[in-house]
Amino acid sequence: MSMRRAGYLSGSLVRRARESHALAAVGLMSLAVFLGVAALVMPLVIPVSALIIPVLIGGLLLKFRALVVLTCLSLALGSYAITAPDWYQPKVGIAVLAVVSWIVLAGAKVRTRLGVQGTRGESMLIELRDQLTMQGELPRLPAGWRAEVAIRSAGGASFAGDFVVSSTHGDILEVALVDVSGKGLDAGTRALLLSGAFGGLLGVVPVEEFLPAANHYLRRQDWDDDFATVVHVSVNMVTGEFEVRTAGHPPAIQFDAWSGRWQTRDADGPLLGLVDHPVFASNHGTLKQGDALFLYSDGMVETRRRDIGLGTDRLAGHAERLVGTGFKNAAEELVHEIGGPGDDSALVLIHRQVNPADLVLPTDCRRVKSQSLLRRRRSALIRIKSRTAA
Repeated sequence: MSMRRAGYLSGSLVRRARESHALAAVGLMSLAVFLGVAALVMPLVIPVSALIIPVLIGGLLLKFRALVVLTCLSLALGSYAITAPDWYQPKVGIAVLAVVSWIVLAGAKVRTRLGVQGTRGESMLIELRDQLTMQGELPRLPAGWRAEVAIRSAGGASFAGDFVVSSTHGDILEVALVDVSGKGLDAGTRALLLSGAFGGLLGVVPVEEFLPAANHYLRRQDWDDDFATVVHVSVNMVTGEFEVRTAGHPPAIQFDAWSGRWQTRDADGPLLGLVDHPVFASNHGTLKQGDALFLYSDGMVETRRRDIGLGTDRLAGHAERLVGTGFKNAAEELVHEIGGPGDDSALVLIHRQVNPADLVLPTDCRRVKSQSLLRRRRSALIRIKSRTAA
């Protein structure tokens, strides 16, 4: 019980310190004074470099001005300790303390530009990243439909210039795969801004007005030499009819399960953010049972040594091997296999699954045919026997 109580009290103290900067500042300065005096009295037990502890903790909890005061106090205590007449320990500890203090202050100075201190800036970025990830999750689809999405950032960064927004209203599923100019962290900030805006437009404006509205929003930002490419698809979950529109984006790919062929769904349209009144063409089609529709970014098909056409054929060739599995986990596998390591890669798969009842029908037909064939054979044998007896 005493250990639990001590843990509860320590946790409560840490929470109060994070909420009250004055309490944290007083506590850390008291700790610095204690360590400074201890280093002077017991240098063999507590070295001067122990003053790094309150400085590091202060970098996580204190505002910049309080952190500067704490750092100066720690350096003053450490300098006083090593200049004492009876000091005989190595003086490298004060140099280590100075270097660490400079690093902590430099990091805190950058965070003050955000108006936050300590770890709250990182917490904000984590929440934004999680929000972007949540927006990329596809909604639950009705029976007979399945969708997957996979995104990988260039260099393994947490933020990517590719993102996905989706919405369902009635029997209509809308999905937009967006590729912001740049890659990795350089495009991540713009992707965070656009994901919220495009997610708000999707499902609110009519299908044919989504890309013009997104282009208008991007033009209002007045970014220099920044643009975005988009592939936007709307699918009727009842009939399987779909419309594809692109804005400077690689075309969607449709797999026809009945013929086993792959077909690109081209729909011409300019890049978002370049012209005031663009016109976006649409490509119409139907997803039958077993068919699949692939949306992907240029990082999946384009490299410095390979154009988009050859990359699209390569993507279709790799996806061909996954037909037998019903495209299960196909998005993640394809991004892992052929996604370019130097560019953001994203893929969205919309698959209309085969109805199990339809798979049983041919077997039933064959069973009926076999039963009728047996009846005909039996009747023929009876007629032969009757003729022989006569």
